[in-house]
Amino acid sequence: MNGRSREAHLRFAERRRREDEARRLRDELPLLRTLRLEVEEHRREATIAETKHVRHIIVDRAPALFELPCNDPACRDGGHDLTDAMTQRLRARANEFVVEDVCMGDVRGAPCGRVTRVLAFATYA
Repeated sequence: MNGRSREAHLRFAERRRREDEARRLRDELPLLRTLRLEVEEHRREATIAETKHVRHIIVDRAPALFELPCNDPACRDGGHDLTDAMTQRLRARANEFVVEDVCMGDVRGAPCGRVTRVLAFATYA
């Protein structure tokens, strides 16, 4: 395994460990029934998403942790921790909301700056 692959593997293992140790979403937000996230990422200066995908969260099993890795393979020590912003809006029982975060990682000595935008759609009991 080369250095870059090893670093990525270690970051993934650490993120998985945090997810396994986190409280469950159903325990933190017992009225939450469904949660769908539309995740977009782009460079800071871009106006159109470079990547976009949908995540259907299994509320009964999911960790109450919303951490997304930076998609720039050259980024070091970056990523997006959306946990506080997401749980704050979910506790307020928001049905639709947007959360954005800028990656604070490092790309060859410069700030990464990739932007992740999450459109969330939730239902409650």
